[in-house]
Amino acid sequence: MRSIGGGDNEQGDEVIALHPAESGMQLGRALLHALHNAGISVLYQDRELKTVWARNMRAPWASDTADSNGILPPAQADQIDTVKGNVVASGNPERLELSIPTGDGMRWFEVWVDADRSDGGDVQGVVTTMVETTEQKRREQTLKTLLREVSHRSKNLLAIIQSIATQTGRYSESPDDFVKRFRGRLQSLASSQDLVTSSNWRGAALRELIRGQVVRYGADPAQSLRFHGVNPYLNPNAALHIGLAMHELAVNSSSYGALAQPDGFVEVTADLSSVAAAADKPALSLTWVETIVANDNRRTEKRFGSVALERVVPASLNGKATLEITRDRLEYRLVVPHGNFETE
Repeated sequence: MRSIGGGDNEQGDEVIALHPAESGMQLGRALLHALHNAGISVLYQDRELKTVWARNMRAPWASDTADSNGILPPAQADQIDTVKGNVVASGNPERLELSIPTGDGMRWFEVWVDADRSDGGDVQGVVTTMVETTEQKRREQTLKTLLREVSHRSKNLLAIIQSIATQTGRYSESPDDFVKRFRGRLQSLASSQDLVTSSNWRGAALRELIRGQVVRYGADPAQSLRFHGVNPYLNPNAALHIGLAMHELAVNSSSYGALAQPDGFVEVTADLSSVAAAADKPALSLTWVETIVANDNRRTEKRFGSVALERVVPASLNGKATLEITRDRLEYRLVVPHGNFETE
């Protein structure tokens, strides 16, 4: 058996032993296939940077002029020439990353430039290895963007939770009352958040969001909600806040309203309206109507539920809201500007 590579392997190069039946030509063909499959380009040049041979050269490295730097832009061509000159002068390998603008966008390459030494140790040429890393770079950029988005939305969610905790504490009569109400509101946020994350942070469909908040409190989930109208896709912020509004309405309904009755139901209507619309884009008009149980002893002072419905939710959406309660009827109307949702 004999080995390919020679020398004392000072640089840690792997020594490849060939079987007597194998040949250097077979090894060369195998390596060429490997270069092609891996998308690796290799260029060998002498000390004057004249091309001796090249393998698997593709754009932007390939060109009709053998001794040029392919079709690289001048700035990148000068950069790689400088690196090659340094390697010829010092004999030390260098590595650089190149970003190359193309008609299809930016492309990235990792480039290694190594000195080829003679048996006497003199630099007789340079070997340049080019590997495209465009897809890897794009994945890294996408991941960074997603992480920034997750961080941003997590901060928003924590701010919402902090606000809910503060307001719940302000309107709670006891620690047990606080825990009960705060837990319910966290569960409401969690339900809405599940829809948002399952859509890759795009948001949530209105009908699905409302149904998830309401049916938990109805005696008959199949009959507790009657939804009419359009079904726009809410952005994440709108999904969380409208989900919170629906939760407050559903909790109140299960105590005093339609959902407290065995055959009770609530009606939710969603329409696109020109009222309060901006830039000729219709706003979403969302109306909740239900029959409530006549009760002269019902508390009339403001609690967090009404504060959230009339102030917190509309303010978070730059919208408007009204809450009207009579002896036997409750109607809540929320106007949501177009920037909070999209329609198909």
